[in-house]
Amino acid sequence: MFKPNHQVSPQLCILCLCSLAQLTFALWLSNERSVALRETLEARGVLGQLKARIRAEVFSALDDESAPRPPLSHENLLINELIREYLEFNKYRYTASVLTAESGQPEVPLDREFVASELNVAEDSSAKAVPLLYGLLHHFLSSKGEHKGKLFLRGSATVSSQEPHGHRNAES
Repeated sequence: MFKPNHQVSPQLCILCLCSLAQLTFALWLSNERSVALRETLEARGVLGQLKARIRAEVFSALDDESAPRPPLSHENLLINELIREYLEFNKYRYTASVLTAESGQPEVPLDREFVASELNVAEDSSAKAVPLLYGLLHHFLSSKGEHKGKLFLRGSATVSSQEPHGHRNAES
């Protein structure tokens, strides 16, 4: 496993390695013969997948599995699952794999009915064809005119600005 110099942040290493990989890939695709290949890969949707795969592999190589991950809060577990379901539905598989690896989310997705129940969401059969996040967004977008004021969000007592993963209290 690649170990970055401790004087350089892992984020900088990731950016440099991703940039280097993309530059190498761009140079490979820059000559005349490769232009047709690049266009074919783009048309098939493969070029974006290759770039995403390179980024996912760089993140994976830099991920220090020996460092213990902080436990996921219940809220983060649910949020990550909503995001993962959305990513997988839209075929952003490599992005979903990076989310799972970085967040410590369980490899096996949570049961959709469990997530819906935890969010106090009831679904009909047609709603189950799309991610829960779409249903939540649709609910808030379609209920704009029904409420005179805006929804007031309160910060969660279990999430503070001192927690890992850059959480901020919604009231600050």
